[in-house]
Amino acid sequence: MGAKGEETRARLVQATRVLIEAQGYYGTGLNQVLAESGAPRGSLYFHFPEGKDQLVGQALTEAGRDVELLIGRMCGGELSAAEVVAGLLELFGDRMEESGWAKGCPIATVALEVAAGNEPLRRICEDAYGAWQRELAALLVRDGRDRPGAEAAAGAALALVEGALLLARVQHSRLPLLHAGHAARQLL
Repeated sequence: MGAKGEETRARLVQATRVLIEAQGYYGTGLNQVLAESGAPRGSLYFHFPEGKDQLVGQALTEAGRDVELLIGRMCGGELSAAEVVAGLLELFGDRMEESGWAKGCPIATVALEVAAGNEPLRRICEDAYGAWQRELAALLVRDGRDRPGAEAAAGAALALVEGALLLARVQHSRLPLLHAGHAARQLL
């Protein structure tokens, strides 16, 4: 595939990422993706012959990988696990406010919709969350926790982050993020 084809594919995925995060899986139609991306209809099915699920799956995979890389970069420095979680909450909070509270976690909106009825997309969401949890657990092990304790604490911290993002989005307030950051410091 040439550079133009790769660019078109990337625009389709990026448009899908933006739309599904704000509107969810069911609220996002392929016509919206085409309009947002500026891509011709034929290119959608050329790049994603399996249709919407394949496109959404790629968007979720890339969004999950981006957050995983972000966590990995934050964990690679001198930050504690609590500081990494606080940094994530700050970054996600900035994204939410800048979007008028339309965005939150790039995975959660779709995960909540499809977990019971779309196994391939559910697995992609599970993989993303699992990668994030592994990054946090590795940091906790580096900081002296045993592996089981680190995995449990990382899972609890991730649940704190996701719950805080949901509450902040619903309340149009950063207060739940501040509370989650405080709770993460206590937990971690």
